[in-house]
Amino acid sequence: MAIVQFTIRPYRPEDFRILWEIDQSCFPEGISYTQFELHSSISRSNSFTLVAEEDSNAKRPGPEEFSPRVDGSHVVGFLVGERKRRGRGHIITIDVRAQARRHRVGSALLNSAEEQVRSWKCSAIRLETAVDNITALSFYKRHGYNVIKTVPRYYSNGLDALLLEKDLPSCLPPDNLLK
Repeated sequence: MAIVQFTIRPYRPEDFRILWEIDQSCFPEGISYTQFELHSSISRSNSFTLVAEEDSNAKRPGPEEFSPRVDGSHVVGFLVGERKRRGRGHIITIDVRAQARRHRVGSALLNSAEEQVRSWKCSAIRLETAVDNITALSFYKRHGYNVIKTVPRYYSNGLDALLLEKDLPSCLPPDNLLK
């Protein structure tokens, strides 16, 4: 299996259609976003969107092709996050194409989002995942997220969600080490 080589970059408006298509392929109806919902999340003044794009000269990971962009590069995943009140960040969605999973795309997107939130001096970051999404729950636990509570009927299809949180300690050493 070839390794997916990618870079993380900021969202561009021309990415929207492919991001929505990726979201539709990653989640079932009732959990995936409508175009309006995804556009609203991306467009919020306090939000940010990161795009994982396959390097244009990298070898393909398998027989399935990613949807090409005009410039010949390929989007393999994305993350939408936001800055919330009370010093917290929030991951709205993280989506990685099936062919690019297990190539650290999700980890790179999550780490980049945590750095963005940390730069805003946020002390924690939260996200929700469906109670039956065992793969996502395992992924988030590996990255230091802990379940805070269950949110009943969170998704439009009536499914409950788990609210997870990760503390984001500052990168500065404790005060007593600075003396």
